[in-house]
Amino acid sequence: MEVVELYELHYSDLLQLSSDKSLSDEFIEEIQRLESVTRSVMENLGPEGPGLLAITGVPEASNLRQTLLPLARKLALLNNDDRKRLLKEQNLGSDVSLKNLDRNVSSFSMQLKYEQCYERSGCQVDDLDVDNRDEGEVGHDEFKKLGCTFKELGYCMMDLGLRLAQICDKAIGGQELQQSLLESGTAKGRLIHYHSAVDNNIVREAAKRNGQSKRRNGEINKNEQSSLKQRGIESSKDQSNDYGLWQQWHYDYGIFTLLTVPMFLLSSHQEAPAAVNNDSPVSSKREFPSPGGHTYLHIFDPKKNQVFIVKAPSESLIMQVGEAADILSKGKLRATLHCVCRPPKVENLSRETFVVFLQPAWSKQFSLLDYPLELLALSGQQCGVCSKGTEQSRQLPEELSHEIQKIVPPLLSRLKDGMTFAEFSRETTKQYYGGKGLQFSVDIFIWPEVPSSLIMLNWWLQSATVNFPVSDGQKVGVNGVYKLGPHPHNYRYI
Repeated sequence: MEVVELYELHYSDLLQLSSDKSLSDEFIEEIQRLESVTRSVMENLGPEGPGLLAITGVPEASNLRQTLLPLARKLALLNNDDRKRLLKEQNLGSDVSLKNLDRNVSSFSMQLKYEQCYERSGCQVDDLDVDNRDEGEVGHDEFKKLGCTFKELGYCMMDLGLRLAQICDKAIGGQELQQSLLESGTAKGRLIHYHSAVDNNIVREAAKRNGQSKRRNGEINKNEQSSLKQRGIESSKDQSNDYGLWQQWHYDYGIFTLLTVPMFLLSSHQEAPAAVNNDSPVSSKREFPSPGGHTYLHIFDPKKNQVFIVKAPSESLIMQVGEAADILSKGKLRATLHCVCRPPKVENLSRETFVVFLQPAWSKQFSLLDYPLELLALSGQQCGVCSKGTEQSRQLPEELSHEIQKIVPPLLSRLKDGMTFAEFSRETTKQYYGGKGLQFSVDIFIWPEVPSSLIMLNWWLQSATVNFPVSDGQKVGVNGVYKLGPHPHNYRYI
């Protein structure tokens, strides 16, 4: 499988190109160089490119990444009570079911507000002490700056997204992308741990031992457990063992997705007792080199009908185009069909990353006027891609096309002229993960203090009334929406 090395946009060029300062003030050679950089950005994010690029030289991004990413695994494997307390203290929630012992992914989320993006303070990077951390097990003090570091890196990535939107707007004409981001008011940050096989064994062993302890103390609510099990609460988007994937093929449907280059951590069976029997977090070693020398993010090029493996500098931040940007730019930017693959034959290697999703306001209306209709047909799902996701022999194109059409709904089936982003989001999620969707189920992460999320909840429930708080496992709508998590309000549409 061919590796694609992402185009590298240096942070200093990003600042210059997104500045209000006129390029006419520069020397002719510098003007020509910056114009060339702009062309390269648009070529890589446009219909002929991969739909991604890497941003290098971002101040403090490397330190923040080194501090934050190891905490993903420690949180994922921490005992439930301590994890709940920590998430509440740090104002984080989870948008996957942490009760699912066979989950491939643990995810921890937070809403990030643009109004706070340029007002951030109080999290000093020097205080993170990246270079002098103990490589062994660390107490819960390590989590004290979790929320602060999460927000600091998240706001940094939001700023990058806004600047890239400015560059794209200048090249396309107008201010559609940047204005759409600002009108939304918020972005979503997601700290993700992709479980190794060893991690899953640790989780199951912890549940088994804790279950035995609870039975001795008469603390198990058997009715609740069986009810949740019968309802099939599992995250199919992240349950892809049969295909050698950590995450199935899909398009992001926002404007931009900003993500760190992943960190790989080794785990061992000897860690299980720490996760089960005491309050110490599971140890996470320092970064381990990627076995393949790349990110294990796979993308599909519909025009070449080919899968590529993404490679980027380890200290860079990756920017990826979503479907909303594709639509708003009238096809001048191209959304990327992608998945996350497991390294083959490696059972003790986990993958950690941090992602920020930038999207328009829920009320943003989409128009298909002047959108090239042939692009609606020429989407990756129409051409086919290897759903196995590993370094295996290629299938015939007809078989490839059949496989991908089974799991990725075509844009044409999800997008109608005049749809709001909320309606498009709902239809997209329904066709991917709804009760009759191609990838079955999805978690819904609801923040009652954010009005737009309550509006979305009403859409999901088809205007059903929800009285807060709702107990875990309780059905809150006629369409199969269930309350899942403890904080702040976590639901699943099944």
